[in-house]
Amino acid sequence: MKNMRTGIKTLLVVEDEPSICEVCVRTLTSEGFEVDIAVNGEAGERKLEKKAYDLILIDIRTPVINGIELYEWMERKHPELSKKVIFTTGDTIAKDTQYFLEKTNRPFIPKPFTPIALRATLKEALEQWENT
Repeated sequence: MKNMRTGIKTLLVVEDEPSICEVCVRTLTSEGFEVDIAVNGEAGERKLEKKAYDLILIDIRTPVINGIELYEWMERKHPELSKKVIFTTGDTIAKDTQYFLEKTNRPFIPKPFTPIALRATLKEALEQWENT
């Protein structure tokens, strides 16, 4: 949700690669988001239990609890949030990843991605969600 004090939208990035986290933080804060980082799905669950987020950017392949498991947890515990997910993955070739992305019908960004691709996907997703 928008931060009531500042009006800024909040975004959680679940990502274990420091360089990708850096690109996300730099790009998304310049777009006006308040950005939190979780290095795996378990840390993501803890953050999602404590704070409301407007969007969640999830890497499918994270340690401890991966992005698929985190998304399935969200569907059970916070189904309204599962609709606000954008996935990232460097593994678009694997059949299980392809199947999962098709099944969820959520936006995704193949890695490595540029700040331009991140902004474009984010803008498209926000427009889609605001029109539903």
